[in-house]
Amino acid sequence: MNIPELVAAQRTYFQTGATQPVAFRLEQLEKLRMELEAREGELLTALAADLGKPEAEAWISECAMVLSEIRHAKKHLHRWMKPRSAGMPLLAWPGRGRVRPEPLGVALIIGPWNYPVQLILSPLVAAIAAGNCAVLKPSEHAPHTSAVLAKIIRNCFAPSYVAIEEGERSAAEALLREKFDHIFFTGSTTTGRAIMTAAAAHLTPVTLELGGKSPCIVCADAPLEITARRIIWGKCLNAGQTCIAPDYLLVDHRIREPLVEELRKALRAFFGEDPRNSAHYGRIVHRAHFDRLVSFLQDGTLLHGGEYDAESRYIAPTLLGNVAGDAPVMKQEIFGPILPVLEFDRIDEALSFIRDRPDPLALYLFSTDKRTCQRVEMETRSGGLCLNDTVVHLLCKNLPFGGRGDSGMGAYHGKSGFDRFSHHKTIVQRSLRPDPLFRYPPVKVSLAKLKRFFPFLMR
Repeated sequence: MNIPELVAAQRTYFQTGATQPVAFRLEQLEKLRMELEAREGELLTALAADLGKPEAEAWISECAMVLSEIRHAKKHLHRWMKPRSAGMPLLAWPGRGRVRPEPLGVALIIGPWNYPVQLILSPLVAAIAAGNCAVLKPSEHAPHTSAVLAKIIRNCFAPSYVAIEEGERSAAEALLREKFDHIFFTGSTTTGRAIMTAAAAHLTPVTLELGGKSPCIVCADAPLEITARRIIWGKCLNAGQTCIAPDYLLVDHRIREPLVEELRKALRAFFGEDPRNSAHYGRIVHRAHFDRLVSFLQDGTLLHGGEYDAESRYIAPTLLGNVAGDAPVMKQEIFGPILPVLEFDRIDEALSFIRDRPDPLALYLFSTDKRTCQRVEMETRSGGLCLNDTVVHLLCKNLPFGGRGDSGMGAYHGKSGFDRFSHHKTIVQRSLRPDPLFRYPPVKVSLAKLKRFFPFLMR
């Protein structure tokens, strides 16, 4: 089928009501689970080919995350689908109110290249759990993984229910010309704006999971060894190609030198003296992104790393000092293994620096002082805030994950994902008896009395 026929076929199938029963949804989630586990080896091989992902890291950050979403959805789906009762005012008595989640219809899910399994299949889990049909568009920049994903989807589902469209950017553009009931996009802020513009033509609601420059504040009271380990772990996942990786450090000037030394120690402990020989360190996705990252190395003084190899698309984990606030590396999301280290004298300076920039997807603070933690929580804006660690808030299925402003709109994971792909229909059911006449014209009381009694009637 061509794309208009595909979308029409999905809409026809959705209108049969086949996707609505809980038994059907659970069956589809189980089919996806079984096929994902059966193709696990192929996926790990493909992820290594596309991104050089180490096997354990790839399994945890890609396959295990999706399997966890499936298990969570299956466990809680009956409760999520259950209508929720709502109180009614006296004016509507006798009557009952309830809110019923119902599927949106046909969804389009556009995935990125950095986590090409997790970030397209996790939204799909939410879409299936909510009872929708879906079309997936994986990234062309992870072609090996895209090919395995196509096998998984085509083995699991009829295209009239869940389909996958591989291809270059033109395939995504063709899909965006169609009317969907929801568009879920993960990727850059620039592309997110284009997605939103295309969706506006059909008044299609969107979820945009974007990125931004996620700051990491390190205060003087932070335990440096643990802090350094956690920063380097979050920064070097997928060779820094993670939307919530710490993008730059804001460090109290009193601990700048000892922290940098602890960061160096953590890098050597994780990846050895030469990370290019480590089995636990990945590669940059393609040459254009590699060249972009290499250009950032000129924006400061090398404190550690800085080595690179174009043929293998390798860039060493790099610490960059003496970086100006308006340098190119500070104007764009880095999305790679380069970590600028900036200093501050007072926490007010760090907070002001962050507030003057677009809202990030994540914000990190390392401090043992409760007042400082409270200040950062109350005086900054970000998609999520993680205190004394990095990235781990992504793992919590009971917490919504999403951005705000330039870092996105809408949230998902767990029930938040189910809600994202659902319309919460309001239903009021009233008895035909009694039918007091005071609600009908002509109004038989003065406005003064109406004002006096109306709050009581609306309780």
